[in-house]
Amino acid sequence: MSHSLNNPAPPASQPDSKEDGRQAVGSIALLGRRPVTLREANDFVQNFHRHNGRTLRDGGKFAIGAEINGELVGVAIVGNTLSATFMDGYTAEVLRLCTNEKAPRGCCSMLYQSCWRAWKAMGGRKLITYTLKTESGASLRGAGWKIVGETKPVKDGWRKNDHLNDRREWTPVMGQQKLRWEAA
Repeated sequence: MSHSLNNPAPPASQPDSKEDGRQAVGSIALLGRRPVTLREANDFVQNFHRHNGRTLRDGGKFAIGAEINGELVGVAIVGNTLSATFMDGYTAEVLRLCTNEKAPRGCCSMLYQSCWRAWKAMGGRKLITYTLKTESGASLRGAGWKIVGETKPVKDGWRKNDHLNDRREWTPVMGQQKLRWEAA
């Protein structure tokens, strides 16, 4: 069944998966994945993220983009864990996940699933991320992730004594409690 721009199909409640990994959004656009550079992903985060900016030094291990008809509508950046507790060489962290207003429902879940599949394919055993306690976490639950812990808020003025001290600034989001999620 084909539809024209003048007679679009109603939006799909759940995207249909295609053989090449793209997902139908309505019948006009296809939500797909694409590789993006860390700089491109950080530019997107800087423009669209609600409460976080770029990763430190535009860092990360890899980034994945979500696109509709060739337009970038979301990104995920995976890097080393921020907590030394999890630095075992087999655990990575989704440092940023961000979509814009054009991203369809399910886009965040697709990005989380894609990050986990890519990390697992590289030999990784665990992928973690954090959400604010005030956020629903629906996209993570939809991607099959589980809540495994909570963090304590970081007080203004607290500084970790390490080589990044001069580059790290306290931001209000650091003062909020977060939930730690895991795919394993």
